[in-house]
Amino acid sequence: MINTSNLPEPVGETTDVETWLSRAGLKFEDLSNDPISVAIRRQWREYQTAVHRCCVALHETPERVQLGGVYAKLRMPNGALLTEFKKTLSKNNEENGALQ
Repeated sequence: MINTSNLPEPVGETTDVETWLSRAGLKFEDLSNDPISVAIRRQWREYQTAVHRCCVALHETPERVQLGGVYAKLRMPNGALLTEFKKTLSKNNEENGALQ
């Protein structure tokens, strides 16, 4: 019998925006048209381009490749953007809670 608790988590990239956002604790519904959300969407497109190029070069599926080097920073939404986004999201949630 295999002890599944010792198995490493799957390593690889994704083509699913929800999975990519969840790496940073976000949901697609959290994004709006503010500049931070636009920057996160731009990073998603950069990530997808890097994954596609890597898959073509290696003849592999996204799940079987992992970005590294200068592309590793694209694996999840940018930390500085994420911090600012979460502050804005928290503030908006507090304001919406006060209105109800």
